[in-house]
Amino acid sequence: MTTTRMELVCPAGTPATLRAAVQAGADAVYCGFRDETNARNFPGLNFSRDELAEGVRFAHGHGSKVLVAINTFARVDDVDIWKRAADMAAESGADAIIAADFAVLDHVARNHKQIRLHLSVQAAAATPEAIGFYAARFGIRRVVLPRVLSLQEIAALNRAIDVETEAFVFGGLCVMIEGRCYLSSYATGKSPNLNGVCSPPEMVSYDEEPSGTAARLSGFTIDRYGRGQPVGYPTLCKGRFKAGGKTSHLFEDPVSLNAGGMISGLKAAGVTALKIEGRQRGKGYVSEVVRAFRKAVDAVEKGGEAVDIDRLLAGQSEGARQTAGAYEKKWR
Repeated sequence: MTTTRMELVCPAGTPATLRAAVQAGADAVYCGFRDETNARNFPGLNFSRDELAEGVRFAHGHGSKVLVAINTFARVDDVDIWKRAADMAAESGADAIIAADFAVLDHVARNHKQIRLHLSVQAAAATPEAIGFYAARFGIRRVVLPRVLSLQEIAALNRAIDVETEAFVFGGLCVMIEGRCYLSSYATGKSPNLNGVCSPPEMVSYDEEPSGTAARLSGFTIDRYGRGQPVGYPTLCKGRFKAGGKTSHLFEDPVSLNAGGMISGLKAAGVTALKIEGRQRGKGYVSEVVRAFRKAVDAVEKGGEAVDIDRLLAGQSEGARQTAGAYEKKWR
């Protein structure tokens, strides 16, 4: 079991949510620039160079760290965009850069030795050999673990590596292996791994039909809603499709990861940091989720009773449903 206090790493999609996360008790926030260098490249999100510098000042003034996600994969004809993003993050005083691409990792390791390197979940590194390579070649200090590992697998992994591990505890789940999303690329021609956006907004349409509303992505019907029903954002992997004569959520049900009840187990498995997903979410969501996890983590660190975080966050879960995901792997 790790004897150090676990770090709570929280999403900051905008300067306003950065401040909200810090004030709610985040030990660290993670954010990205307003371009394709990060995997949440949506309109209205992310940071300019000046906004990041101001965000770092605010966070540091309140005792929190700032981690900058430069976690998409660079294009062969324009790697300089990713290198400039790394330079700006370092110049802004960020505490770490989260990256997956070899060119970005190499650039930071060679030119910004003062800044920590964290290996993004986009790299999908889940073996001692893979993590050991990144540590030896680029000096990574932490790896963000893919959301496919059980507690037992995480514990075994931590016994075999010499770098910190960060595990997701709340937010979106993805049916795809991180760093390899082909569904969105097939439908839209844009990849979340290369362009930083899943279900690009310019390719989303909501069409009124006699029975209600059809949500479409690049012309593909992702879901249909009856009149008066709340209409969701058309993400392909969470759409409803007909197969074998049955219409269902074929790839993935709308559900949120909530490992709040497993914080003690994650600590025992040697996890250094707990990560909340949701850079596309607003201030209200971020504040509520961070406060709940701050309370839960503090209780575990003090050896107290577990906090009923499922009840606290029932209203913030996708589809009002929660799962422990692969951490338990009940299907085994």
